Amino acid sequence: MGRTLPSITQMFMEEEQSFARFRRALRRSDQLALDDLFSAARKHLAAAAYASNALPMETFLLAMLLEEHKEVLRLRALVERLAQSGTDG
Repeated sequence: MGRTLPSITQMFMEEEQSFARFRRALRRSDQLALDDLFSAARKHLAAAAYASNALPMETFLLAMLLEEHKEVLRLRALVERLAQSGTDG
């Protein structure tokens, strides 16, 4: 008896493919940004497998948001460090 449900990786690839026409309609710089978002979501596929009650795309969007928020936190900490070093001198 084979697997009856697609794996989270298969669902992710299907969702990403469903945005192919949307991606082609974007400017090149926006295409690269969208590619980065999908790459960020790909990092969390193992965790997404545990979100069985959510829709797959919701889980992938949350993973994208998580990566973006981590970047905001990293940049915020960098700005604070630079501000501190500017006031120390």
